[in-house]
Amino acid sequence: MANAFQGSLTAIYVETSEDSYMYEKNRKRLNENIKEAEKLGAAIETVYGDDIAFQIAEFAKLCGASKIVLGKSAMKRRIIFGNGSLIEQLVQYDPELEIYSIPDYRTHTVYRKKNTWRYYIPRLTIRDIILSLTLLIIATLIGFFFEYCGYSQANIIMIYIIGVLMNSIVTTWPGYSLIASFVSVLVFNFLFTEPRFTLLAYDKDYPITFLVMFLVAFLASYLTIRLKEHARKSARAAYRTKILFDTNQLLEQVRNRDEIIEVTARQIAKLLKRNLIVYQVENDTLSKPKEYLQEGEPAGEKLFEEEKEIAFWVMKNSKHAGATTEVSPDAKCLYLAIRMEKIVYGVVGIEIDHNPIDVFEHSILLAILGECSLALENDRNRKEKEEVALLAEKEQLRANLLRAISHDLRTPLTSISGNASNLIKNDTYFDEDTKMRIYTDIYEDSIWLIKLVENLLSVTRIEDGKMNIHMTAEVVDEVIQEAVRHVNSLKKQHRIRVINSKDLLLAFMDSKLIIQVLINLIDNAIKYTPIDSEIVITSRRKGQWIEIVVLDNGEGIPDEIKEHIFEMFYTGENHIADGRRSLGLGLALCKLIVELHGGKIIVTDNKPKGAIFRFELKAYDPKLSEEMEV
Repeated sequence: MANAFQGSLTAIYVETSEDSYMYEKNRKRLNENIKEAEKLGAAIETVYGDDIAFQIAEFAKLCGASKIVLGKSAMKRRIIFGNGSLIEQLVQYDPELEIYSIPDYRTHTVYRKKNTWRYYIPRLTIRDIILSLTLLIIATLIGFFFEYCGYSQANIIMIYIIGVLMNSIVTTWPGYSLIASFVSVLVFNFLFTEPRFTLLAYDKDYPITFLVMFLVAFLASYLTIRLKEHARKSARAAYRTKILFDTNQLLEQVRNRDEIIEVTARQIAKLLKRNLIVYQVENDTLSKPKEYLQEGEPAGEKLFEEEKEIAFWVMKNSKHAGATTEVSPDAKCLYLAIRMEKIVYGVVGIEIDHNPIDVFEHSILLAILGECSLALENDRNRKEKEEVALLAEKEQLRANLLRAISHDLRTPLTSISGNASNLIKNDTYFDEDTKMRIYTDIYEDSIWLIKLVENLLSVTRIEDGKMNIHMTAEVVDEVIQEAVRHVNSLKKQHRIRVINSKDLLLAFMDSKLIIQVLINLIDNAIKYTPIDSEIVITSRRKGQWIEIVVLDNGEGIPDEIKEHIFEMFYTGENHIADGRRSLGLGLALCKLIVELHGGKIIVTDNKPKGAIFRFELKAYDPKLSEEMEV
């Protein structure tokens, strides 16, 4: 019918206060029906209440159901008075429902009273006995006080009824309130009716009074017990719903697969209070299982090997298997797949040990697994998006590189080839000064190209994670001097001044990489400042860090460019002193190298004009190192 009307199919289970004492045969048939409904693609829902027809009608209103299919039992009930059949009650609650009744001849033909007698098996405890006696004594003392004050016996009867109500609230077994109802009548008769201290009664109305007192006390205690049972079920439902809500909240906070599986397993263990085994699926096979124990000893490798085939079958078929199922029903655990559509992310094994999971717990369990599957699917999609974004970024990087090379390498290459051609063809016509100028131009252009290639290689290695860093303790002043010596010949047109610290500064670094950082910063200052500008390099100790500063007194860097200056291939609109464009790799490489050393690099303004580049390296303390070695 659901397929024909293109609707959804929902199987509803109404749990009543007497379901805990259901016949084992009926419970087994209930589980079979639930499994059959799941096979048909139905969503299993559980509601609570003793009025089954009312719960079904209310659920139908809430979910917008238009048609209800019921199995009509063939058994004959032995009751004379009642509320009519389930169908008649449903029609009374909601006349607009379309109800379809299907005869069920598999059940018994004679109605059997529900197996609720087990509810009244005595469960005596010292605590409950003491509480019952205490309440009876208190009610009797209050009764003597009322009699002394001249109150009527009706008030004393009310006190005993209140005592019975209190007894039903504070005790755990309903039999205590039943016994308290009977004993209260006897005590009232013994102590407060004539003749005193006997169980006789002279007044002919007393038997009716005793009967009414007993019935009122018993009915009041019975209703209180039912309310307690309903409150207990509501609290259990609220607890399970809270677990589902908490699972949803926790899964939103985690970001990787292991954490998602961990949160899910902990929440399932919290819900079911059972031992769990969790397998993750990696490369179409099961990983090493992880146990989540509530009690007892670890299951051991023997159980894992015996039942791993069941878990593997669940992974391949994406269906339940193990205990309480048709596939390997003798297994110790029930195995369920953590899946989203056809993708299986893991398998959860739940220890059953002849104690099946009830219907409501099963529905919450499936909901938690569904939340877990959705979180894993989102994590997989996020990783795929990151990979696609990374590939797109690399492709964009490659495109930018090719575009920059095609435009910006022409000038030095054209200069080199043109000067070399002039030397070949017109060597005899040039004087020595002209030749030296041409040689110098070729040398500077080739050095520029070499540094460009070095920066490209360094950036590529860092981006691919192939850069090998050899960290050692180095003298900062020596590294700075080495970098200044390697700066190109344009430094002769600028004043480069190094201010050494009074203290000996040692820092953890890969000296070759830090020299490259300093060379790039100094070259950058030379390019973007006029001739005869001053470039100052300083270093100092700042707590556990060594700060190295490169400053100039050029035109400075506009604020709108500062936030982009360390980006790859960003050149801005600054005018370069020698007229040659930059690929925008130098500062980006500086940032990558400094961050690999665990530091940071920033740019600020040099007042009144110019720019300041600062970067930090981890300081090395010889005294602390010696103490650690000792």
